[in-house]
Amino acid sequence: MSLDPERERELWRLCSQGDIDAREELIVSYRPLVFWIAGKIHITDPELRQDIIQEGMLALIRAVDKFEPEREFKFSTYAYHKIHGQIINMLERSEKKAPVPVPDEWICNDYDDEDYGGDEWLDASAAIARLEGREAEVVSALFFEGKKPKDIAEEKKLDISHVYRLRRTAIARIRGWLGLEGV
Repeated sequence: MSLDPERERELWRLCSQGDIDAREELIVSYRPLVFWIAGKIHITDPELRQDIIQEGMLALIRAVDKFEPEREFKFSTYAYHKIHGQIINMLERSEKKAPVPVPDEWICNDYDDEDYGGDEWLDASAAIARLEGREAEVVSALFFEGKKPKDIAEEKKLDISHVYRLRRTAIARIRGWLGLEGV
């Protein structure tokens, strides 16, 4: 991050015109930010350190590609949140905090009470129907409309990590309503 402001403005102008050398210079210039953020995150497994840095670099590249300098925000602030968020999401996935998959029978449209335990299916359907707001929208789109998280994020103008958080929260809520917290 040793760019002087004038050089950085020029690089953003060139990058927005598709100059790959300007893009690369921006990425390299902000690379220390990734290492700084990764160093601030306490992890118990030292083998994850390289994964954290790799995930942070991917987030930095995406941040450079999506940054809109004309909005006059500081890139370092924008990049910090993107990098930190993506690293935290990766750690949650690696620590098995990701959502527990919903059994296929919950999302099957052609069911028979004998095959799917009738009462359990109704309980799951009722629990899903109790969801509200964005959680309901995301669960419905994922499990009933068959959409992918990326598509939902684009459609609803959300960060994909937010879609995953909504899904995880909704599934945890449903599991609680069904008395499946420890299962």
